[in-house]
Amino acid sequence: MVIAQSNINPAIQFAASTFRHHHRLHFPHHRFLFPRTAAFRRLTLDVVNVRAFSTNETQSTEIEKLPNKPPICTADELHYVTVNNCDWRLALWRYKPSPQAPPRNHPLLLLSGVGTNAIGYDLAPGCSFARYMCGQGFDTWVLEVRGAGLSMRGSDRKDIEKLAHEKSEQMEAAAENVTNGALPSDTRSTLVQGTSEKPEIAAVNEEPISVETAWDESRLVTELTETFTRLSERLSGFLSESQSKIMSAKLFDQISKLLEDSFIFERLSEVRGKLLSLLEARQSSGVAGQIRDLSQKLVDIIEEGQRSVSPQFFDMQGRLITTVEDFQKQLDLIVKYDWDFDHYLEEDVPAAMEYIRAQTKPKDGRLLAVGHSMGGILLYAMLSRYSSEGRDPGLAAIVTLASSLDYTSSRSSLKLLLPLADPAQALNVPVVPLGALLSAAYPLSSRPPYVLSWLNDLISAQDMMHPEQLKKLVLNNFCTIPAKLLLQLTTAFREGGLRDRSGTFFYKDHLHKSNVPVLALAGDRDLICPPEAVYETVKLFPEHLITYKVLGEPNGPHYAHYDLVGGRLAVEQIYPCIIEFLSCHDLDQKS
Repeated sequence: MVIAQSNINPAIQFAASTFRHHHRLHFPHHRFLFPRTAAFRRLTLDVVNVRAFSTNETQSTEIEKLPNKPPICTADELHYVTVNNCDWRLALWRYKPSPQAPPRNHPLLLLSGVGTNAIGYDLAPGCSFARYMCGQGFDTWVLEVRGAGLSMRGSDRKDIEKLAHEKSEQMEAAAENVTNGALPSDTRSTLVQGTSEKPEIAAVNEEPISVETAWDESRLVTELTETFTRLSERLSGFLSESQSKIMSAKLFDQISKLLEDSFIFERLSEVRGKLLSLLEARQSSGVAGQIRDLSQKLVDIIEEGQRSVSPQFFDMQGRLITTVEDFQKQLDLIVKYDWDFDHYLEEDVPAAMEYIRAQTKPKDGRLLAVGHSMGGILLYAMLSRYSSEGRDPGLAAIVTLASSLDYTSSRSSLKLLLPLADPAQALNVPVVPLGALLSAAYPLSSRPPYVLSWLNDLISAQDMMHPEQLKKLVLNNFCTIPAKLLLQLTTAFREGGLRDRSGTFFYKDHLHKSNVPVLALAGDRDLICPPEAVYETVKLFPEHLITYKVLGEPNGPHYAHYDLVGGRLAVEQIYPCIIEFLSCHDLDQKS
């Protein structure tokens, strides 16, 4: 293993200061060298069935770019790719290699962090990792996984092009509104949908008014029947039996809190027990009829309770409908954001890699790849999974920036996500609207009295990112994250590190079998993925294949999480190191 600090001080000085709260590691003093690539054994690559959009609708297998890319996309081209059994169209931003640069043998894939899009790799002309790499001759592609950036669900090329322009306008408008001090309506909506608010009960002492006690039974019965039927069907496969029980119990709790009468509560409990029993059964026409009958009975009980309670609860029908409709919106969010880390690993990244191969046709069928944060975690997990199965991952070399499979030894700020490790909580809050939350917080972190200025330290070290670039990163780079994704990522804070969705495959366990060269970079002031977390992963690789480097000096400059990609000194201190490493492994790999 080659381990190096930045050019001025040896690694041992950094190790002594960084690991003082955990354990001391004494590294020998090395120059920043790159190990020779181990001989590769040519294996058959698994081919993912990929379709791409074409200007000729009769030849849908042709691989072509989107003819009219939206303004938010600053790449040379915008491509879309679809994988089998998935309605997501994944956006690929392409930066074509400069004709003046030396020719390269392999295309380059860039993977972003959790809840981020391609913009982080192209913040400005003078601070663009993607532009720098294509300027060095690499055919550079940035993948936006499902739910990120311009990736979206859609049917054909025309629909995708229209939706991409609409999404671009929304992103630009949202940033402009926040800059002007206004929180856009779509952001407010996302914030509301991402939380679970309990309706308050208001009672009035006036005599009941007939219009307020008039019930539209048919509407209430229909709303309840639809909701319970969806739960009975487990949301068409999105919920397990236990998850369906959790959600059903939650709805009943919300309805029960609308009524305080003990007699009504007892009768509600009786209906609740019968409905829960039905929801555990397989959906059938008979069950559907019983669900409707019980929904009708539930409405009758509530109506009777409304008449018997004095004073009457104000607008009970409206409260009930609002409760059920809000609950249905939560179910919709569970369906809409139903993916986790393994979906990225097993579907999105392989589809993108196969698409890029088909477009660029590298002689040995391999790609180079750089991953920041979760992007690097995906690359590590791919090496582990393929090594465990004895398959070739199709990668000539990889670079990871602030990435690890195991955070147990570090004081990572991501431990704040641990409350989401409870599956019930993940259902209660099905999404985390990270983009909306950061946009809302931006004025408080960037303007006096700087109430949330500490958020900036998670992103960039002091004076390491130009204010305009930091603003663009915060307002345009982040997306909404499914709780299911965070639920899986929290396993990186448990013994054994990150594991698959079943909890049985530990991604750390097979890295020692990998034969792909790795350059792992860490930032000395990275609060999200500290250097000790990075080291927990890199120490598992064969020594001749791993190069580990910590950026930052005791007296500055310092590097936080995003400085490794877009910091003001990245062009001078980080990008050249990556170029040197990739160039060493860009040789044509032959069997």
